[in-house]
Amino acid sequence: MIFPRSVFFFLLLNVVWISISYPQERPLSTENQKAEKLFYSAYERYQVKDFSTAHSDLKKAITADPRFTEAFILQGDIYSEEQQPDKAIESYQGAISAGKTFAPVLYTILANIQLNRGLYGDAQSNFLRFLESGDPSDKRKMQAELGLKACGFAIRHIANPVPYIPVNMGDSINSRFDDYVNAITADDALFYLTRKNKKTPESLDQSQDFEEDFYFSSRHDSLWTKATPLGAPVNTFGNEGALSISPDGKYLFFAACGRPDGYGSCDLYWAKRTDDRWSTPQNLGPAVNSPQWDSQPTFSSDGKTLCFASKRAGGKGSSDIWKSILQPDGQWSDPVNLGDSINTLAEEMAPFIHPDNQTFYFSSKGHPGMGGLDLFFSRKTSDGNWGEPVNLGFPINTHANEISFIVNARGNVGYISSDLPGGKGGHDIYQFPLYQEARPVLTSYLKGIVYDQVTGKKLDARFELIDLGTSKTWVESLSDPVTGEFLLVLPSEKNYALNVSKEGYLFFSENFSLIGSNSSLKPMVRNIPMKPVQIGESIVLKNIFFDTGHYFLKEESTTELQKLIEYLQKNPGLKIEISGHTDHVGTTQYNQELSENRAKAVYEFLIRSGIQPERVTFKGYGSSRPVDTNDTEPGRANNRRTEFKITGN
Repeated sequence: MIFPRSVFFFLLLNVVWISISYPQERPLSTENQKAEKLFYSAYERYQVKDFSTAHSDLKKAITADPRFTEAFILQGDIYSEEQQPDKAIESYQGAISAGKTFAPVLYTILANIQLNRGLYGDAQSNFLRFLESGDPSDKRKMQAELGLKACGFAIRHIANPVPYIPVNMGDSINSRFDDYVNAITADDALFYLTRKNKKTPESLDQSQDFEEDFYFSSRHDSLWTKATPLGAPVNTFGNEGALSISPDGKYLFFAACGRPDGYGSCDLYWAKRTDDRWSTPQNLGPAVNSPQWDSQPTFSSDGKTLCFASKRAGGKGSSDIWKSILQPDGQWSDPVNLGDSINTLAEEMAPFIHPDNQTFYFSSKGHPGMGGLDLFFSRKTSDGNWGEPVNLGFPINTHANEISFIVNARGNVGYISSDLPGGKGGHDIYQFPLYQEARPVLTSYLKGIVYDQVTGKKLDARFELIDLGTSKTWVESLSDPVTGEFLLVLPSEKNYALNVSKEGYLFFSENFSLIGSNSSLKPMVRNIPMKPVQIGESIVLKNIFFDTGHYFLKEESTTELQKLIEYLQKNPGLKIEISGHTDHVGTTQYNQELSENRAKAVYEFLIRSGIQPERVTFKGYGSSRPVDTNDTEPGRANNRRTEFKITGN
């Protein structure tokens, strides 16, 4: 995946040789002239990155004087730059054990490396030694206190591990190269990943020995097919990484670096899928991309919100998470920092908005963790902001960097990239049952095809899924213009109104109640017929609600009524009849009066809202026109309905 370079190197605090920056200007701790001469030679070789010769000279210097503090420190610094932390620890400990004077900051240098290696007890001791040393630097004190908290956090969580049983996803998904998890569609049908392949002669960046491309796999009979390249035009001879797919599988966002149309070091791009083909990716433009590093996008199930990691100016730390909102005109808003609840003075990256749109997973070095980058989750609060992050816990998080993580739409399975022993290659993708406390809101989906009821032609219709409790639009999307396919995510514990519309057709109305749903929540498959606008055609307004035996419109009806008003405003020549219908319970006269009063209530709402009276009539039909049996409650519920019919055009 495309990460900022700092992820792959030790923090500067761990590798900078603070105590003896200019050894020629201060006395050394040795009186052995041979050791001193070898040290200066090693220091000169260190400055020109000739580490091999520097190591050789330092070993001879330490042999000549086994208590040569500065030689041990320089040796530790070189091992740190070579990313050999265990040898660096050994060298720094040698400097301390020598028993001579050294800068107390060496304790924090050593402690941070020990923290990053998971040696929490040793790191804890050295952070305490530094704090007891009386070092006057407030910044170093703060860093040591944070490190001390991280050690205590790690020790507590190791003693109280969370359930975690990772299973390698096997040869269909993983390869002998590094594989990073990216996305899975809401129906668990398509799985996307980034793979680091060996570069080819055609690779644009010959300075690296690998090339990153996207792969995907489809599920058949509960098994994943062999991952295959996503192909052109998304994959190129350059590097593509950090892919995000919208839950319906129609939109793709990713990062690419060093492209001619880029605005910074790495930029965000997008593409749209029509039928089984992706459009040519387009840069998201200067509203989203900055002159710095922008990467790791995630797109929410509402079809509006893009979150991503960025090192742009104005952030709180080395990399922050930002969000941009898709506007009605198709443009993106200026990115907004997610704020103090998510971002810290350190690194935050790899955001993942779960399809429930209420749970947010991300990677952070700044929140209390196990050392390095840890995975966290946050819940959306009542004011629409993200709440206090919660660490996913040990052993999901370790002293290493945990970055790539997603959760399936149902919320019961997590997918993570890791270099656990016994894998197929470097980093492999693993799946595991996500423990209950870290799961998102239980989520289902509705999928199907939109078509012309008369001709059977597949249609590209507009979908709006509205939360009846708040009247807020939960999802906006379009069906595929070639196949008519659509997929909508449905988080549980809500009542939804569905409105499907296309110019030249009556709109389609439906509702779904997911209140009280539990683990048995099942996906729904439903094809949607669209009726062309013709005199005599009618549709049921599924989201008009009355209390039993009453004809006062319930508040939840407002959403549907507003959609009807908008439809009439867009089609100023239409004339309609509002009709009321009941089941057969009660007398004929009672049902006739009730149906007529209900139709009248809708009529009066339309007139109060500015629809001309000459365009609307109303009529009650009682129980005389059933559309289902009256022998069952579901059948009687279908018969209790409000319709509108085209009477003039």
